[in-house]
Amino acid sequence: MTAYAIARLRNREIHTDLVTYVERIQASLDPYQGRFLVHGGAPEVVEGSWAGGVAVIEFPDRETVRAWYDSPEYQELLPLRTAHIDGDVIIAQGVGDDYDPASMAAAFHRAMAQES
Repeated sequence: MTAYAIARLRNREIHTDLVTYVERIQASLDPYQGRFLVHGGAPEVVEGSWAGGVAVIEFPDRETVRAWYDSPEYQELLPLRTAHIDGDVIIAQGVGDDYDPASMAAAFHRAMAQES
């Protein structure tokens, strides 16, 4: 099942380290079939608040995201970003083509029944 590395990035300090990071990140993704779906730009906030930019990278599955993140290639690059950008990064599981969001209603009903 497709999975995603999602980053909220803020307080960016332009630095040569960031240039190196951006130049080399795709090479770290290629062996893991990772590809950017979103990278940079200012998101349009329609609810709540959001500080910073966003990056979304797609992978074949959760295990592959983790393998990329933990890889020596990416771990070598990571300090180039973290020294100059504050961020939060999560791994999120995708849903299949047949996913029905209404199926969550059953889980909500169970949770409400347990609270009663």
